[in-house]
Amino acid sequence: MRSKELPEELRDPIVARHRSGQGYKKNSAALKVPKSTVASIILKWKTFGTTRTLSRAGRPAKLSYRGRRALVREVKKNPKITVAELQRCSREMGESCRKSTITAALHQSGLYGRVARQKPLLSARHMKARMEFAKKHLKDSKMVRNKILWADETKIELFGLNSKRYVWRKPGTAHHPSNTVPTVKHGGGSIMLWGCFSAAGTGRLVAIEGKMNAAKYRDILDENLRTSDWAEGFPSNKTMTLSTQLK
Repeated sequence: MRSKELPEELRDPIVARHRSGQGYKKNSAALKVPKSTVASIILKWKTFGTTRTLSRAGRPAKLSYRGRRALVREVKKNPKITVAELQRCSREMGESCRKSTITAALHQSGLYGRVARQKPLLSARHMKARMEFAKKHLKDSKMVRNKILWADETKIELFGLNSKRYVWRKPGTAHHPSNTVPTVKHGGGSIMLWGCFSAAGTGRLVAIEGKMNAAKYRDILDENLRTSDWAEGFPSNKTMTLSTQLK
């Protein structure tokens, strides 16, 4: 948004004082004009040879600079806010505009509507455990990693709330917590699956019936761990480490 323009009767004295050798600070104090305004007027005079208001190219922006900044703040507070909600916010600020104008303004600020990534809902304890695990095995050799068997469970929605959710975000921020949709491994209308993989390949995919407990988990390992298709190529003298979701 353009600030209030300085009256023309003040612009010429600024240039005159500058040409007489007066510095920006003294010029600003004498005319009671901000030093940044003095510098701007002098730069304009040096560039265009005049202090008059020049003709502006194109149609004036429908959304002011202040209004655009306000919309960006709303998006940063809530990346999942919709364009319709932003339009209402803009109307409340006295700057009614179309949805396409709001979208274009957000694009100019580097924010784009993208489908939110789904990530497991992790507590602070989960995050700490995963970080400790990663640091502990950061320098493991390839031979050690080839001995690791990864196993985990996942829930697949059969029906219900499985729709896409959009967020406003900048490139490279897809996995930021505020730009993701948390998922949990419980609820109705879904099936629970267990699977495993290692450097040798993938193992069996097992449907879990009922509630998972320690006894059922041991049965799954006994029945499917060594009978997976890749097990034949996995030497029996290797030490297999079963790594499940850190809790």
